[in-house]
Amino acid sequence: MSDYNWCHNPDCHTIATVSRIRGSKGNKVLRTVKIKANRYNGYQPNIWNYFCNNNCLFQFLNKFGQEIANTYSVKQPSETPIKDPYKTNPDSHYPQWNIERTNE
Repeated sequence: MSDYNWCHNPDCHTIATVSRIRGSKGNKVLRTVKIKANRYNGYQPNIWNYFCNNNCLFQFLNKFGQEIANTYSVKQPSETPIKDPYKTNPDSHYPQWNIERTNE
């Protein structure tokens, strides 16, 4: 597997920034950003392995978000069993709730 990925935003190469300029004098182009894989969080899956910045991520989501949601749609809610919650500091103006999962 390569240590680099290209930004997955199909419009990345159209964004005019100095970091995207490549080529010799008189033959310049804007190029998609090359991303070092696993640049954050080691080898754990991470969205930043595929997008160079927030702008490219959100352009991608605006273009393909509905298609992604339809592909991985949720047909029914998920539930996690928990014990009865209780306040850990009920006398406080901002009580904290203790919510524990059951061992099922």
